[in-house]
Amino acid sequence: MTSAIVATQETGLLLIHAQTALHPGSGTALGAVDLPVQRERHTQWPTIAGSALKGILRDSCREEARHSYGGDRKKANEEDPDLIAAFGPGKVDESSSHAGALSVTDARILAFPVRSLRGVFAWVTCMDVLQRLQRDLGLAKMDGMTLPEEPGKEKALCAGASDLLVGGDKLVLEEFEFQRTGDAGGVAEWIGERMPDELTRKRLRTHLAVLHNDDFTHFVRHATEVTARIGLDYKSKTVKSGALFYQEYLPAETIFYSLVLTSASRRKDCARSAADILAYLRARLDSVRVLQIGGDETTGKGLCAVRLANGKVGG
Repeated sequence: MTSAIVATQETGLLLIHAQTALHPGSGTALGAVDLPVQRERHTQWPTIAGSALKGILRDSCREEARHSYGGDRKKANEEDPDLIAAFGPGKVDESSSHAGALSVTDARILAFPVRSLRGVFAWVTCMDVLQRLQRDLGLAKMDGMTLPEEPGKEKALCAGASDLLVGGDKLVLEEFEFQRTGDAGGVAEWIGERMPDELTRKRLRTHLAVLHNDDFTHFVRHATEVTARIGLDYKSKTVKSGALFYQEYLPAETIFYSLVLTSASRRKDCARSAADILAYLRARLDSVRVLQIGGDETTGKGLCAVRLANGKVGG
């Protein structure tokens, strides 16, 4: 039964490239930061909940559909056949009639931007991240990449002609020095082929570094942006008592990935194949290109370039 279901599924790889600082909030403060970002419990790597992503995708598709309903978002949400087939019924009293045909996994970190002595900044990743991506692609029956050998601690893999190199064989990221011990293989090329824009594809080839798992984990835990924010009294224009709080952001240029899986429509009066559903979402994302993810929308945070690719080169 399971193999039959998998055989009828279509899968896409959703790349998410933060253009501005990003705050996928966790809603829970356990330390000095009042508003931290979402993190995996076992790795402490940043993540974006799949439920949040799916809601953002639905909202984007609804915005497109409303033009066919005289600008009425509510009517589009409740009546558009493609929207309902992909995401499920828009009416509360019909929510139990069928599920949507589109599933979205939690977005996982793929590459994290870190300040560099040369080349302005580097995208860093590690073997655990790449192996997990490889496993996810295998589960989705998508083509993977050729993985390099894991570098040791305080070692790095990057292109021989990388703009990050100091003295020909060293990288200085934040206050740490790393020795280049080899090339990252086709990792930078594989990721670059699937990024939303040509400039990022070109830059990734010379600015991606593969680090040891522990070194990567240090950066994603401690190299985020923590901003002090205050609340002002409207009349006096002074700080309200007790209104100081600290908020964590993932820096611009952070790259995530998520898997999008589709099946045939479960709605009886709407015949859409799994390929139709995936093509519907891809057409929308190709049109919009940028989604707002996370908090602080009105201050320009969370603007992310997106692309729904497949697992094949150039896909």
